[in-house]
Amino acid sequence: MPETITVTDQDADIRLDRWFKRHYPSLGHGHLEKLLRTGQVRVDGRKAKSGDRVSPGMAIRLPPQEMLASETSPGAEKPRARPQDEALLRDLVIHRDEHAIVLNKPAGLAVQGGSNTTRHVDGMLDGLRFDAAERPRLVHRLDKDTSGVLLIARTAAAAAFFTRAFRDKTTRKTYWAIVAGLPKLHQGKIDLSLAKGTAKGRERVQADEDGKDAITYYTVIDNAGDRASWLALLPLTGRTHQLRAHCAAIGTPILGDGKYGGANAHALGGAAAHRLHLHARALEIPHPAGFTLKVTAPLPAHMRRMWEFLGFANDAPDPFRDLDLGA
Repeated sequence: MPETITVTDQDADIRLDRWFKRHYPSLGHGHLEKLLRTGQVRVDGRKAKSGDRVSPGMAIRLPPQEMLASETSPGAEKPRARPQDEALLRDLVIHRDEHAIVLNKPAGLAVQGGSNTTRHVDGMLDGLRFDAAERPRLVHRLDKDTSGVLLIARTAAAAAFFTRAFRDKTTRKTYWAIVAGLPKLHQGKIDLSLAKGTAKGRERVQADEDGKDAITYYTVIDNAGDRASWLALLPLTGRTHQLRAHCAAIGTPILGDGKYGGANAHALGGAAAHRLHLHARALEIPHPAGFTLKVTAPLPAHMRRMWEFLGFANDAPDPFRDLDLGA
């Protein structure tokens, strides 16, 4: 028989597909899309899309339980990650409390699954339970080749809290990057709307006045003449590949980013210069316990080597500390 479930405060303002992933993890995305398309799943009596957001009090009508099983593997549960992968994830923890876990994600590890991606953080999160009843939840993401701070919520309530903080822009997330060349201005604000491109099979964005607003502040912390520069970057929006596209747009692509910088992104030469030099260095975000959580992630090895090669210091004060983000 069909069943109706009321959305609770713990699931406030998440996408409908994330709601299903949270409560029905064995339901495949493709099968969910079919149920939505055919009206087998309805929200407040109406057809819905996977990207629609749910709010407390909404009524989600479900089809009979047998229709919620995956068509390809009925009733199958998601396989648990290998013990060695879960151990690796635990080694990446740089902060843990009853509400949050923070990882220093390495470059090359995807946050979520996708085409030809079977090893990812989301698939290993059972390894971060630390005997808790609930499975931890992602609340944001980093690109596969970007390293650094990745916040994970330990409960549904914490996930809703952190999601609101990202949505309401009450967070500060600072990135460090090495870029090829030297920006004309040592600090500035990049305000360039971005839209996803049309290249088949390649995730890419491009400048488009009809695209989504995208704003990034940047500061040159140090430079090696006009060969390369160390930038601190503070995005006010979270568009796909925003920092990579914005750095390329001002003529200084991130080192190793051939997708947006072409040959210029490899100008320094060497194997290390072909790896992306973008690192989520620090995060400041309101915490459910009433304080501001502040976490800093050390640089990965390939970026430390580039810092040494260019003669840069291994630390710097926050250049955005006194920045008025409302200006």
